[in-house]
Amino acid sequence: MKSATRVLVSTLGILMGIAGIEHGIGEILQGNVAPAGIMFPSWPDSAFFSIVGGEPAMTIIPNLLVTGVLAILISATFLVWATLFVRRQNGGLVLILLAIAMLVAGGGIFPPILGIIIGALGTRITAPLTWWRSHLSARPRHLLGAAWSWSFIACLMAWLLLFPGINLLGYFFGVSNPNLTVSLILFAFGSLLLTTLTGFAYDSERLPGDYLARSNNG
Repeated sequence: MKSATRVLVSTLGILMGIAGIEHGIGEILQGNVAPAGIMFPSWPDSAFFSIVGGEPAMTIIPNLLVTGVLAILISATFLVWATLFVRRQNGGLVLILLAIAMLVAGGGIFPPILGIIIGALGTRITAPLTWWRSHLSARPRHLLGAAWSWSFIACLMAWLLLFPGINLLGYFFGVSNPNLTVSLILFAFGSLLLTTLTGFAYDSERLPGDYLARSNNG
């Protein structure tokens, strides 16, 4: 039986890995030039990304071509690790380190920040969840766990509305509303918090007692 927390971490890890790769492509297309500063737009001349300010990113490397290549490699590694290896010992910590590398090597601002949060959640995949079992009785845990699938769907939809939803709305329908963007961000983080809590309840109820031992062994 899969951990609900692992499903959440892997799904959002895929999205953020793709987002980091997208930043890298934009940086490569700008060519073998130096960025204007530590902060710069990944897609400065793209109408599709204009609604999000050209997809801001940062780098400590004074070359956009090299930055873009590194952003793609690190983001792809983040995606693969979140999908296949995050349940291993220190798997969440590796995700955090990869997210930090994404941040300073052109993988965007928002994807690495969420990547750090995802990595922190990844450290809880093989946790014993004793707090949930000792502080919540069976019925509240069951009710929270039963809501996990619905909260997960809402969370996934919220993040897809942010990426690439906002870009699609702006490019094809001319929708550019800062209040809508703020509302979607709040909805995305709110649903992430709810899905995290319901996921912990789900795992504390349904995972067999020997799951942690098997997970820590790979």
